[in-house]
Amino acid sequence: MKRLAVFGASGHGKVVADAAEHCGWVVSFYDDNRSIGDNVSNWSILGTFRDLLAQLEEYDGVIVGIGNNSIRLEKSEVLLSRGAPLVNVIHPEATISRYVQLNVGTVVMAGAVINVDTQLGLACIVNTGATIDHDCYLGDGVHVSPGAHLAGEVRVGDLSWVGIGSVVRQQITIGANAMIAAGAAVVKDVSNNVTVSGVPATEMR
Repeated sequence: MKRLAVFGASGHGKVVADAAEHCGWVVSFYDDNRSIGDNVSNWSILGTFRDLLAQLEEYDGVIVGIGNNSIRLEKSEVLLSRGAPLVNVIHPEATISRYVQLNVGTVVMAGAVINVDTQLGLACIVNTGATIDHDCYLGDGVHVSPGAHLAGEVRVGDLSWVGIGSVVRQQITIGANAMIAAGAAVVKDVSNNVTVSGVPATEMR
């Protein structure tokens, strides 16, 4: 029996837990904003982040189930610094090339596709039905939302968010901490700390 601790019992955390159960994990939840013993869907809260750090030896794997990129990456880095067994959760209905490089703390949801020679950084999310084509690079803490599509050789900087249903043309570079709005069509490079929206996508001011 493999035991997995999930920190963060929000909606995203529940989806992570459900995907983990599909992979054979037995899931326990920790959360700083809920009381011990609270029920979240089919799971109970066992403690806070501090409690989790004190109980790491009880688990075969740990992952952060928080949608916020900055918090997810920060907590993942703390867990790694404490020697936590940070793992990836890959839904069995995702399709990932054997030549993809995944750092730890990453979640790939059902229906997602990641193609050959793509690299993902620490604590990324590739959400339901998203596709990432060949030779892409995603930095740490990136979230590719449900139904978003990245063509080949796209680069996405740390902590950026690719919104639901958006598309990114091949060989585009998206900077760090950028936001691609829902349904946007990105056909030119996006700078750091910028939000773009529309078809074609332009910077929001």
